[in-house]
This record gives sequence, structure tokens and C-alpha cells, in this order.
Amino acid sequence: MDPVTRLGVVGCGLMGSGIAEVAARVGIDVRVAEATPDALEAGRRRLTASLDRGVRRGKLGEEQRDQALARLSFTHDLSDMADRQFVIEAVAENRDIKADVLRTLDKAVEDPAAVLATNTSSIPVVDLAVVTERPAQVIGMHFFNPVPVQRLVELIPALTTGADTVRRTRGLAEQLGKQAIQAPDRSGFVVNALLVPYLLSAVRMVESGAARPEDIDRGMELGCAHPMGPLRLLDLIGLDTAQSVAESMYEEFKEPLYAPPALLRRMVAAGHLGRKSGRGFHTYDA
Repeated sequence: MDPVTRLGVVGCGLMGSGIAEVAARVGIDVRVAEATPDALEAGRRRLTASLDRGVRRGKLGEEQRDQALARLSFTHDLSDMADRQFVIEAVAENRDIKADVLRTLDKAVEDPAAVLATNTSSIPVVDLAVVTERPAQVIGMHFFNPVPVQRLVELIPALTTGADTVRRTRGLAEQLGKQAIQAPDRSGFVVNALLVPYLLSAVRMVESGAARPEDIDRGMELGCAHPMGPLRLLDLIGLDTAQSVAESMYEEFKEPLYAPPALLRRMVAAGHLGRKSGRGFHTYDA
């Protein structure tokens, strides 16, 4: 199967910029789209800073960084994705927003065999596939943050996804140096179905006053050899994203362990979203 040479990435937040960076570093021509010029410029700065950080840490040379930057182009018009062979949307974890992006891409991407992948972490893929005229070419491709570091990608075929789409998506994951597992098309897939109840339990422990955030995190890091405690991980994910994932899972299963705790909802309402806002369960430099 021919490798992907022209990739589109829609969304240039932490996840989208990470996907774009990894693809550009392995030699793929990457076009990145954001909704507004300001968001696009912020994404461009994020990508450049990450590549510069890789140089400082000795993970790539200056020439490799420059080559990766040369493979990146930016737009705020989804019609510029017309020539892409494969497009990954990495916009906000919101069903309506993702569906709207996929509808637009379906019309914009000229090759009827091009794959449209969603990086959703919780929304059933079939709900997004059926808004397009090419449901057989729609698949879930769930990366993990930070994308340049985490090796896993979950592949989530919907009932409508064709076998060729699954093979092509697995091939792209291998191009990107990732290891893929196939997950069922149910909210939360494999990893979040196990991870989210654990994270929400840590929030409930804080909410009840049973333990302090720093003690919860230190306990899981030192006692269970986790590289990061659950509350620091929530701060990294973004509390708004975690709330959206939990809501999607609760909507599907009606299991109380998936319901977002009141404390999580209050923190999101207050704008305490974790690392990206400078404050979550812990405090961070701006």
C-alpha cells in the first residue's frame, strides 16, 4: 500500500500540532487548518517551539527541524484540503463541531477514496461517519498527548468503515512510528473506558476532602509507579476536555462512575482548565 505523502490536520491545539509535527518529521507534506488567523498563528508558534525544543534536547538536528518546518503549510480555509490523501480532524471534543468539520471536509477533499479520520477520544465514530457521503472512508484515529512522545494510537472502525480504510490508517500509524491497537466503536474505546473512571475517582477524593491533590498524585506516582498522578494528568489533558469525554461516556452508558463530578464542572466553569490556563488541580507558569 502506498504511503501517505499529503496529510491534512484540522485543529492546531496541543493534539493537532503534535500530529502535524510527528508527520512532518517523518517526511510527510502536512497542511494544517485552524478556524481563525489568530488561532493559526498560535498553532504555528506552538509547532515551531516544539521543534526548537527537540533541537535543544538533542532529539533532532537543526537541519531536521528546518526540513520539518518546510513541510508544514497553514490555512484557515478547509477548501485548501482539496488535494489531501488523508485528513485528521483534531478539533474540540464536541459532537456538533466535529460533525460540521467532517461535513465540510467531505465536500472539500477531491479524492473520493481519501480517508477522513477523527481524533475523538469518546464520541462514537459512526455518529460522525454518517454525516458524510463517504462513511466507508471515515475512521477513528485516537492519538495520545503529548503526541511526539506517546507511541499508542487507537484505531476505531465504525460499522460503516471499509476494510481498506482500516489498512490505510494502520499504515499511516506505522509511518508515524506509532503502535496501533484496534478498539471497539463505543464511547471511550479501550483506554479511556479504563482511564476515565480512575481520573474521576481522584476528583471525587479531592471533592470529599479525603486527600489533597499533591498527596493523591504522589501516592500513585510512587506507590503504583505511574509516571504522572491522576490530577496532574487531568491538568495535562485539560479539564474541559475531560469533562466532555466523561459526559459523552455517561450519555452512552448511564454508569455513575462516568458522570463528571460537581467539582470538575465548577472548575471548568471558573476557567481553571489545567496547564493551558495556568491553573487546575495544580498551578503552572503561564
